[in-house]
Amino acid sequence: MNTFIVIPALNEEKNIGKVIDNLKERGYNNIVVVDDGSRDNTHKIAKEKGVIALRHVVNRGQGAALQTGMTYSLLNGADIIVHFDSDGQHDPDEIPFLTEPIENGEAEACLGSRFLKKTNTPLKRKILLKGGILIIWLFYGIRLSDSHNGFRAFSKESAKKVIITADKMEHASEIIERIKINNIKYKEIPVNIRYTTESLKHGRKGQGKFDGISIVFKMLLKKIGI
Repeated sequence: MNTFIVIPALNEEKNIGKVIDNLKERGYNNIVVVDDGSRDNTHKIAKEKGVIALRHVVNRGQGAALQTGMTYSLLNGADIIVHFDSDGQHDPDEIPFLTEPIENGEAEACLGSRFLKKTNTPLKRKILLKGGILIIWLFYGIRLSDSHNGFRAFSKESAKKVIITADKMEHASEIIERIKINNIKYKEIPVNIRYTTESLKHGRKGQGKFDGISIVFKMLLKKIGI
């Protein structure tokens, strides 16, 4: 199947080249980097690496970058679309674990989970993520072991149904909502997350200190129809 790797990127000039090289070394050629208004050389490096380099003139948020990449991929013959981080936290060797169940017809979407295997997730982040799991269950009735993992894969048909309208970090919850509403057959897959000193120091790019509260508030308003 024709697999496209969609990489949202914001100010990742230190990492994006290596991430692209690692993917190419493993035979992935349909790589779509969506530079979300970076102020550094992220877009330039992606272009020099010979991948599909798209760009938002202004920073819109990770959700918007993912949707831009998914739309491009669907228009250009993707059978499977993989979401992959630009900071090196995801392992390219694990991509087949996410795509094979789709290729075999076992699932329409595969969601990576860092909690289905032994994890080195820092305690503070683990507590926040476990809270997210509870919120997803309360709002959508879906029991997941990891509700905010950016390592995912979708079949062509499920990607058409998972339309991301939330520009910023609330897209992670919206994706789960779309899976629920559209009865998309999903499967959780054990994956590793590589935590680096830089990622732990700065957190997720584009996510503010109070974004978690804002996301829950928006989910609540949406749930009650406001």
